[in-house]
Amino acid sequence: MDFRIIGYDYPLLYTLNHMMDLHEDDTNKNPNAASRVYIRDAKAMAATPADIREDPKSYVFVVDMPGLKSGDIKVQVEADNVLLISGERKREKEKEGAKYVRMERRVGKFMRKFVLPDNANTDAISAVCQDGVLTVTVEKLPPPEPKKPKTIEVRIC
Repeated sequence: MDFRIIGYDYPLLYTLNHMMDLHEDDTNKNPNAASRVYIRDAKAMAATPADIREDPKSYVFVVDMPGLKSGDIKVQVEADNVLLISGERKREKEKEGAKYVRMERRVGKFMRKFVLPDNANTDAISAVCQDGVLTVTVEKLPPPEPKKPKTIEVRIC
C-alpha cells in the first residue's frame, strides 16, 4: 500500500515495518503462518515483564503498567489455579496540527498467565495499581496439619 496518498511519510513506515519484522511478503509465502496481529500480540505479551515474590503468607505478582488506569486492567482466576492479568493500552488521540516524530511506547492488548501453586488461596486475592505498578497478592492456604501416625492393634491368632 502506498501510504503517501494519505499523507504519511512512506520511507518512515517502510523502515518501521522492517524493524518490526512484519513483511507482507512473509504472509503470502505460507498460508498457515501466524497473522500479523497474532505476532504483534505475542510480542506484546512477552514484553510485559513481571516479578513474582513468595512471602511467608502470600505470593506477590508485580507488573509494570505505566499509563494505565485501573479500569483498563483485568485480574481473573481461570481453571481454579491460573492467574490471568490482561488489559489494553490505548493510543492517545492526536491533537490537530500535531504529528508524531517517534512512537516507541507499546499500545494494544496484553495478557499474562501464571499457574498458581497448590497452596494458593484463590478466594483471597487482592490487586492494587499505584504509580503505574500493579501488585497482585495471592494469600497462601494454611499448611495442612501433619497426620498423626495411626496405631494398628496386632492380634494374635
